[in-house]
Amino acid sequence: MSRFIAFLYGLVAYAVFFVAFLYAIGFVENMLVPKSIDSGATWPIIEAVIVNLVLMSIFAIQHSVMARRQFKAWWTRSVPASVERTTYVLLASLVQLLPCWQWRPIPSIVWHVGNPQLASAIIVLSFVGFIVASWAA
Repeated sequence: MSRFIAFLYGLVAYAVFFVAFLYAIGFVENMLVPKSIDSGATWPIIEAVIVNLVLMSIFAIQHSVMARRQFKAWWTRSVPASVERTTYVLLASLVQLLPCWQWRPIPSIVWHVGNPQLASAIIVLSFVGFIVASWAA
């Protein structure tokens, strides 16, 4: 029975990952999601920058800490080794959704690419990055 529960837990965790990953693409690319990187209520620029840096730091710290050998050795004392990776995927996916939910759009243009060919190349490069990230997961 415990193997079946671990299997179901894995299905749920990877479904959350799939949703989080697809939402992150829409969030960054400003397409097909209800809230994207440029949408939502405007905030003072200082508050937006601070909140967004904290959100990105939470994401980076969680990924860095949980990937370390020492953390895994400590973590598997509480979490069975059979679901350690699944738990990492679930928590990383939830932490990835946090910025999508709490992101503060910056009320001014930070950067703009006026050349349509260059803008298209940047979008293609962005999608290549998402493909590479999906292979790394």
